[in-house]
Amino acid sequence: MRFLWIFLLLPIIEIALFVVVGGEIGVWAVLGLVVLAAFAGVALIRWQGMQAALDLQQSLDQLRDPARPMAHRTLLALAGILLIVPGFFTDALALLLLLPPVRNLILRRVAARARGVRVSYGFPHERDAGVIDGEYVIQDDPYLPPETGARGQDDDGRPGNSGWTRH
Repeated sequence: MRFLWIFLLLPIIEIALFVVVGGEIGVWAVLGLVVLAAFAGVALIRWQGMQAALDLQQSLDQLRDPARPMAHRTLLALAGILLIVPGFFTDALALLLLLPPVRNLILRRVAARARGVRVSYGFPHERDAGVIDGEYVIQDDPYLPPETGARGQDDDGRPGNSGWTRH
């Protein structure tokens, strides 16, 4: 439901800002700023993609956890996407994501929420977590044909079909 409100309010906010800012600086200046922000967003995404690959390689070479640098790079790529979206509100959010303290705050909050999540594997009660209900059958020798006599003999004691060859 929260995302519905975001999708409803975001265009209204952006249109209102276009009208207000366009009234102050003019239509051509607004269009120029929107195009400039889009180019900056594309450049930021390309740069972050290359840097993310380098960070991952360095982390693996040094046997470090790559999660923190990759999370920062992901937020910076999100900033690039927000710059591409036309509008001053999304550009302001993107500029906030460019600040390291803001990214650290977001990552701390996400980590705190992730620690509180309990996975129950789809079971109704948490005490059942990790328990898989199933049935099994013990089959001693899967290659023996269903016979009543000794191995390789028919009911009357004569050598018979062993299950491996046809007679």
